[in-house]
Amino acid sequence: MVLPIILYGNPILRKKCLDIDFFSCRKKINLLITDMFETIHKEKGIGLAAPQIGKNIRLFIVKTPFFNGKKIKNYKEVFINAKILKTYGKEQKFNEGCLSIPGIMGYVKRKSNVLIEYYNRNWKKKKKILTGICARVILHEYDHIEGKLFIDYFSSMKKKLIDKKFFFEKN
Repeated sequence: MVLPIILYGNPILRKKCLDIDFFSCRKKINLLITDMFETIHKEKGIGLAAPQIGKNIRLFIVKTPFFNGKKIKNYKEVFINAKILKTYGKEQKFNEGCLSIPGIMGYVKRKSNVLIEYYNRNWKKKKKILTGICARVILHEYDHIEGKLFIDYFSSMKKKLIDKKFFFEKN
């Protein structure tokens, strides 16, 4: 089932999310993950975090191109109760957007590598180093579960313009 996307201005996007107790809600979470993948497929997204669909839990998914040195293939993963252990490498600027802030794009500097620990869809604990676009998408989605948005990296003037745009569109 395709889920509605929560838009900028909704307070859930600013909340730090809660860990998932997978012993009590495993089946429910697995259904939610399936719905989240359907949603990003329909919305043509490459990542989606639980707060973007109104859930205050530490869950996000990515489905993004991955360059392994020879060819690009899709990288698809589920991140449950993720913890970033380290970011490192060259800081790179990239033009980002977000399903929760439609029509807004902007350059964000992020480190090129991330070491992350998480549970996957099969509830197996993983620790992985990801680079490039995969690292960027993970850092963007991880920000969501921490209550942070990509526009928080913008200048205060640009943020004011975005607030004005969304305020006037709603009223």
